[in-house]
Amino acid sequence: MPTELEELVEFLHHGNTQIRQVAAEHLVGYSQADLPLFKRNQLEPVKDLKLLVKDYAPIAKNAFTILINISHDAEVLKSLAKDDAFLETLLSRITNKKEPNANEIAMLLANMAKDDSLQRVLELKRDLPKELSKSAWAMDQLMDCFVKGAEGGYNKDADYDYLAYFFADLSKFPKGREYMTSPQAHDSDIIPLTKLQVFTSHASHIRRLGVASTLKNCAFHVTAHQTLLSNLNPDPTLPPPHIGANLLPYLLLPLMGPEEYSEEDTEGMLEELQLLEPDKEREKDTEIMKTHLETLLLLCTTAEGRNVMRQVKVYPIVRECHLHVADEGVREACDRVVQIIMRKEEGEEEDIPNGAMDEAGADAGKLVELKQDDDDDDDKIVEIC
Repeated sequence: MPTELEELVEFLHHGNTQIRQVAAEHLVGYSQADLPLFKRNQLEPVKDLKLLVKDYAPIAKNAFTILINISHDAEVLKSLAKDDAFLETLLSRITNKKEPNANEIAMLLANMAKDDSLQRVLELKRDLPKELSKSAWAMDQLMDCFVKGAEGGYNKDADYDYLAYFFADLSKFPKGREYMTSPQAHDSDIIPLTKLQVFTSHASHIRRLGVASTLKNCAFHVTAHQTLLSNLNPDPTLPPPHIGANLLPYLLLPLMGPEEYSEEDTEGMLEELQLLEPDKEREKDTEIMKTHLETLLLLCTTAEGRNVMRQVKVYPIVRECHLHVADEGVREACDRVVQIIMRKEEGEEEDIPNGAMDEAGADAGKLVELKQDDDDDDDKIVEIC
């Protein structure tokens, strides 16, 4: 005989709205502790939940919460990610400015992006949400949600912060990196990454963390380095439309505090990084700082990249970061960057300043839970507690 909980799951597809609502509400608490409950009868509860996201708002919210919490399971994840009709349901709702559960949809999309099949969103066209976007491409529409929707700017009930994790996961794939780093002809030749990089100093920790991971993933696309490092518009050395992304200021500003630099240090430094306010604060999350330093290291892959780093005086900024941040992981990341950018190219003598990184001594209410694999800083599963 079925247990009481198994009977409760059966009520998810009951014809009575109140019974569906009570069932969904009570099952939220079991979505983290009793995964098999939602996988019975060949994932029948998951199929019910995919329908309930279109139900009345309170029921839909609970359905989204359950799906978010069980989507770490590979079988459930595949059922969600490969369902084209379900994906369109999510896209149609998250782009609706009156959708009350848009943040939950962003969380679910972020988890679904762990499945390789969701790369198809990069090539997906759909109906135009006229109040949001001028583009029929699904990725552009999600970008517009993220940019225009920050702090309730598009939907009063949403901030779309968790789309940052969605972008981070998609940028692990070559197609995702290419999209992020390529001028979009249908969007006034804007490079999508330039829409995200401005959030590296945003008040939202979720945005900063997700965007930092996205930038790092895109830095693996070596052929785009020249575009990412250029701050010229137009830049005749770049292929048409000759537009640089000007990424460096957005990587370096979070590493900087209120310290003053000598005239020698500032000569050649990017304008955006000079004359900062005396109360300028450095990024507080050391994981984000390490991610930005790792991105700088990736951008040093080519000799041209290393030369740019030297010309715009990245070394003094990293030196001060090393001096003022006690975290050993950050200090080690600073060391690696300095070893690369201060090393002469092949055939030249080393030029690492004496004691370059030893000024500070040689040894020198919870809505969501973020889980990440120690071997992959970008692999995040969102859970609602």
